[in-house]
Amino acid sequence: MTLAPQDMVCFSLYSAVHALQQAYRPHLEKLGLTYPQFLVMSALWAAEEAPTVGLLSRQLQLESSTLTPLLKRLEGMGLVSRRRDERDERQVRISLTEQGAAMEARTAHIAGCISEQSGMSVDELLALRDQVSRLRDNLRGA
Repeated sequence: MTLAPQDMVCFSLYSAVHALQQAYRPHLEKLGLTYPQFLVMSALWAAEEAPTVGLLSRQLQLESSTLTPLLKRLEGMGLVSRRRDERDERQVRISLTEQGAAMEARTAHIAGCISEQSGMSVDELLALRDQVSRLRDNLRGA
């Protein structure tokens, strides 16, 4: 039996991701960021120390061939700096610049706006996040 797209879990997830990215767009345009750039910046804001490109790649589940151009663009915008690790020159560490660190405060309202637009409570959103993460992990482990 063939399912129509609206009956498929994959389509629901795909279209929800598209809708989420559209909801983020006006907020991020004001900052001059794309959604993938925002994810990189969010990972850096949450980091306790300057992560390596490899660690960022694993955290964001992006290939380094996808992540490197994002980092170069953010560096060109003056938001991050890339430097070789002093202990292991094979590793490149990513640090926020002053401008990049200051941008975090300008994004504080976004999560609340997206939560409000979703029409879901924080608990519902957290439960959904956990379910989707479990689905992703199960599919990758299969």
